[in-house]
Amino acid sequence: MKSFIDIQGVEMVFATRKGRFHALREIDLDVAQGEFVTLIGHSGCGKSTLLNLIAGLTLPTDGVLLCDNREIAAPGPERAVVFQNHSLLPWLSAFENVHLAVERVFAATESRAQLKQRTEAALALVGMDHALGKRPHEISGGMKQRVGIARALAMEPKVLLMDEPFGALDALTRARLQDELLKIVARTRSTVVMVTHDVDEAVLLSDRIVMMTNGPAATIGQILRVDIPRPRERVALAEDRHYVQCRKEVLDFLYTRQGHVEKAA
Repeated sequence: MKSFIDIQGVEMVFATRKGRFHALREIDLDVAQGEFVTLIGHSGCGKSTLLNLIAGLTLPTDGVLLCDNREIAAPGPERAVVFQNHSLLPWLSAFENVHLAVERVFAATESRAQLKQRTEAALALVGMDHALGKRPHEISGGMKQRVGIARALAMEPKVLLMDEPFGALDALTRARLQDELLKIVARTRSTVVMVTHDVDEAVLLSDRIVMMTNGPAATIGQILRVDIPRPRERVALAEDRHYVQCRKEVLDFLYTRQGHVEKAA
């Protein structure tokens, strides 16, 4: 598959009150078009920093990041971000929150009717077409996150970037949204880079799992390819030999090879 995101020799150093903090070193990674890649590692390993670099929210100290052969130098509508906090505007309805993003991207080229149709289609895709007029305080945490995902998808991004989008949800809601995400990605054929702490989530969703070493000066320690056919069914995978082996490899990396962070806690 064609490489869509290229990360070449990226370093990230932050200036802090205590001096320079070397967050990331020697990051080299390519993500193919239509691929689902997760970033996993212990707290402080630079997962979110790397995602922010891909989003263009932060610029690297050294190295280069490319998306579709263009340098990433700022945020852009071709790269949509979904955060753990849904970041919905509380005074706007679900429809209005998504429509606002749609207007910013497509207002110059599409009619009002087309913008409305695009907004409604995105909310229907995540199963929220029944709550178009609801404001954030009137819907559950899982529903808010669905609206956040709809807002991102409505922009028709080339890349969907997700920073622990289900991390604050209860286990059952999280599982339902993971299953929904699998279906959405299958329909849209999106290129996805997602940060997670959850090993099972990483194996369930990913084509490849990028495992980060402990910080500071974190780097990529191992990349695991998850060769499990799609569509994937959660219950069937529980006894799948390859699923179990992938899960074991990630756990071994995190808690044996990179386990000293947990031991020191």
